[in-house]
Amino acid sequence: MAVTWSEDAEGVMRLPSGRLVRGRGLRRPLPPGPEPRFAVYLLGKEPPPVAWQARWLRWPDFWLPTDRREARGVIGEAWERAAAERVEIACGGGYGRTGTALACLAVLDGVPAGEAVGYVRAHYHRRAVETPWQRRYVRGFRAGANID
Repeated sequence: MAVTWSEDAEGVMRLPSGRLVRGRGLRRPLPPGPEPRFAVYLLGKEPPPVAWQARWLRWPDFWLPTDRREARGVIGEAWERAAAERVEIACGGGYGRTGTALACLAVLDGVPAGEAVGYVRAHYHRRAVETPWQRRYVRGFRAGANID
């Protein structure tokens, strides 16, 4: 039985496949409603524990993940789990790193890599993916490819 987000919940983005993923900034309070079942936290230092299953990717603010192979695996896991679970992707502000990871999810979901940033800006937040190197990372993120 699928336990996913409501499409109109705060920060929720629908991928072309119908998967729903919530993006958010950890510096803001947890939005009202159900908690995630699985979360990916994109931060420079380990986040405090949460009541749900979570993975931490070391990803400094305004930069890229420090281990791109690990990032690919964790983003892939988030995409797979979003088919049946409430998945949250979050960083400090909820725009740069979160937007970059959401754009990578969009690529895994079939959005061409060159269009993924625009997709996330249109369906999540206009400020998503903040730096030129984050945009380049998304363009290089292809379904089925390793990123080193």
